[in-house]
Amino acid sequence: MPYDYIIAGAGSAGCLLANRLSTDAQCRVLLLEAGAEDRNRNIHIPAAFSKLFRTAEDWNYNSVPQPGMNHRQLYQPRGKVLGGSSSINAMIYIRGHRADYDAWAAAGNPGWDYESVLPYFRRFERNLEFKDEYHGTMGELTVSPSRHRHPLSQALLRAAEQAGYPLNPDFNGAQQEGFGFYQLTQKNGQRCSAAAAFLQPIRHRSNLHIQTEARAHRLLFEGKRVVGIAYEQGGRMLEARARREVLLCAGSFNSPQLLLCSGVGDEKALRQLGIPVRHHLPGVGQNLQDHLLAGSVYHTHRKDTLDSLQRFPHSLRHLLQYLLRKRGMLTSNIAESGGFLRSLPHLPAPDLQWHFSPGYFLRHGFDNPDSGNGFGLGTTLIYPYSRGAVRLASADPRDAILIDPKYLSDERDLDTLVRGHHITEHLLAQAAFRPYRQQRFMPPPHVQDERELRAYLREWAQSLYHPVGTCKMGTDELAVVDSRLRVHGLQGLRVADASIMPTIVRGNTNAPVMMIAERAAAMLQRAAESSSSSSRQQRSSSSSGVVEGP
Repeated sequence: MPYDYIIAGAGSAGCLLANRLSTDAQCRVLLLEAGAEDRNRNIHIPAAFSKLFRTAEDWNYNSVPQPGMNHRQLYQPRGKVLGGSSSINAMIYIRGHRADYDAWAAAGNPGWDYESVLPYFRRFERNLEFKDEYHGTMGELTVSPSRHRHPLSQALLRAAEQAGYPLNPDFNGAQQEGFGFYQLTQKNGQRCSAAAAFLQPIRHRSNLHIQTEARAHRLLFEGKRVVGIAYEQGGRMLEARARREVLLCAGSFNSPQLLLCSGVGDEKALRQLGIPVRHHLPGVGQNLQDHLLAGSVYHTHRKDTLDSLQRFPHSLRHLLQYLLRKRGMLTSNIAESGGFLRSLPHLPAPDLQWHFSPGYFLRHGFDNPDSGNGFGLGTTLIYPYSRGAVRLASADPRDAILIDPKYLSDERDLDTLVRGHHITEHLLAQAAFRPYRQQRFMPPPHVQDERELRAYLREWAQSLYHPVGTCKMGTDELAVVDSRLRVHGLQGLRVADASIMPTIVRGNTNAPVMMIAERAAAMLQRAAESSSSSSRQQRSSSSSGVVEGP
């Protein structure tokens, strides 16, 4: 028996879509997830998120060597588990700037301006801190202040004031600029992932079918209409059919991969890999954008930093505090406070973001020192000019894709990071940090002049895990979907995830992806209502003896 909708990918978008579409008891929904159930304890303990990197819950991607980054291959974590990347991220709830969405609309995507998308953010949000016109309080996704605010994280706010920067208690309110504590997708001291928020409460619905460890291989076609998905599960190839639509929610790497493996993409590139061309769409995989993180790390004499979470006997005390009361350091999301600024006064919106960690966090946590204590302030490029792409390595969907973000290929991005680094050092030099700051660890003390700083940034900057744009929304020659998220030139197929962003938002991308899914659900529900109304009218006309057309 066919489904009404098939959703490929149970991440931030797929979980929300499955929730919304299955509210209609007559609508059968299939949700496919390549990863397993979200049972790993480290998913639910906020401070443990980096322990999920390079595990079974991670797609374990790397970029191809990056010429602008000393030919390094940069780690690209992506969630491969129920909840997707919302199950392995740092839980920061940021929408982006008003200017981001207004630019989407101005580029030919009606209905995607800030005022139009704000109600969709509010629809799924249950904010425990703010209750105003910018926030929702009745949604499923709990957004809360952190239960752990380290004194060092609070020192950042005092340093910002001393440096002459504004404080901002709500980055998702009237303005984004300034410094403050981040709101988090946490509930009662635990991670509130998309799976926890949108799937767990509705898994009893008999019309919702969730298949884990089910990897989508290719789309099924009838002419130019997509009618289903072929997927692999337990070593067997299976097929599922959709009466209404197939929805790709696999993210900026896997959604274009599924399209390309199905013969939807640039015809020349597909033929070179021996893939039969179903539909020439040259923008598939293009327009890749990401946020880059660099920053400064200092040693400190304080013994109560997050570094103690890894060291016995402190680690046991913190674990017991968490297990018994859901309090303490293990509720930290690591990047507790931060802020947004414009690096140049004439810019219309911030181009830099900061993430403060009251502990070492070097190269995704892999290279933290075995002893000592530290703190770091990460400088993040949130308005990059560099554009990259993802490509197939082969026609086999099991093979990892080739990820080429082309980091720092546009010199303006490095210029922005340099300006950001000077702001970072200015903040950390303020009196608020004087009681805690010892010698600088990163950049190394020998990095002093501009040339050495640029070399350091090329060697040490890392992805902040926000790839977007590879199935961009728009009307130009590289656009993959229209403003209703329908794939250009095909029927029965939409994309609803970070890949549809024409330009990256200024901030963490989890909340915007949920907004995209919320909008997609509303579009699909309206389309279904319109189709049902049309069918009723036709039946009524037929019963009255009136027949329209041949």
